[in-house]
Amino acid sequence: MAFTVKECRERLKIWLDAEAAIASGQSYSIDNRKLERANLSQVREQIKFWQKELAKAEARESGRGRRRVTRIVPRDL
Repeated sequence: MAFTVKECRERLKIWLDAEAAIASGQSYSIDNRKLERANLSQVREQIKFWQKELAKAEARESGRGRRRVTRIVPRDL
């Protein structure tokens, strides 16, 4: 699925915010309830994914997309 530049930027920001939240504290307790945040390595994988998707979307938008060249050799039958 191809994402737009706007979608990629929004999702990348969400994951960067999640990384910052994890960095400030992995878990905390309130009364008898305990909250644990997501795994930092998984969040970083998502950040890398969205950075790559953003680069692809920007390339598509600017027309610098990946081009494929195919060589065709005609033959007599």
